[in-house]
Amino acid sequence: MSFVRPSARSLCQPVRLSRSLLQLTQRRHARVHDVRFVTTHQPSAAVLEKYRSKLEQKAKEEGLGSVSELKEAYKEKIEQVKKQAAAALPEKPNAAGEAASSASGTGIKPLSSYIDVSKVQALPVKEIEYIWRLRFASDPLSLCAVVPLSTYQRMQATARQHPHFILPLPRPDAEESSSGAQDEAAAAIAKPTTRTAADVHFLQWAFHPPASGTNSKSNTHTSTVIFTHLAAYKLHGPYAQPHTAITHHLDLADSHGIVLLNGSVVDGRGVSVEEGRWLLMCLQRFYDPQPQGGSEVGLNKRQALLEKFSKGDAGFSLEELVDEAERMG
Repeated sequence: MSFVRPSARSLCQPVRLSRSLLQLTQRRHARVHDVRFVTTHQPSAAVLEKYRSKLEQKAKEEGLGSVSELKEAYKEKIEQVKKQAAAALPEKPNAAGEAASSASGTGIKPLSSYIDVSKVQALPVKEIEYIWRLRFASDPLSLCAVVPLSTYQRMQATARQHPHFILPLPRPDAEESSSGAQDEAAAAIAKPTTRTAADVHFLQWAFHPPASGTNSKSNTHTSTVIFTHLAAYKLHGPYAQPHTAITHHLDLADSHGIVLLNGSVVDGRGVSVEEGRWLLMCLQRFYDPQPQGGSEVGLNKRQALLEKFSKGDAGFSLEELVDEAERMG
């Protein structure tokens, strides 16, 4: 997959971040989670703990003494749901899907390589969401989501005008103090870090033909987004190794009004799954021109930043970009 180097002047300039503007650690941890857009796996123990109070209440309503008794009472129903989910997952690589992928020449796996599309077609959206999350639950580096078609259409329209952009990722600031400052200092001595208050990442959209021929009104393409450290992109250009990549599948766009997203973070390239999720939330915030709980002024600022970056405008401000990303916290 090859990409054209963008002409934005900001890529040619050193990245200098004002510490006073980038004290983002506290707000970084107050994350906004739009579960319709970004969903990653959670350990089963964490899920159980999250819903323990509701399960205990349900057990009391059923006249049972504990959550364990409730699970035993619903054991048969749970097994039935698992069997239905398993039936929608291909037991072995789909030959037709592999052929379609090979024919496209992009190396992008089609949706049929992850789930049995013909079987999920008959399911409601809620069950498809469950199956899609289950499909990647065992992969600790995975990212997956079910995106409303209307949201995706707005984003891809923006992406065709602005296929390249940069996003900041807040990082711990060594100069900030906290209740655990001594522990952090000890950790820093044991393992020095050169991270700044915010790292900057370069993103690239690409649009490819759909996995197979179709007359679908909406399934006209497959899109990908890759994220690379800006410093690495400056050094290696299009040959820089990305740390995160996602794919949008539109196979169910017409029938269910959803787009299935999957991707992963590459282990050992300096970005965690949680940080990859943060970048996807920023991606939606900047590429969806519809207000997302914010003001019209903020929306206009984000659109202006995209325009300036694409044009290589000298007025593009990294500090304004970070400020907009900070508002997510």
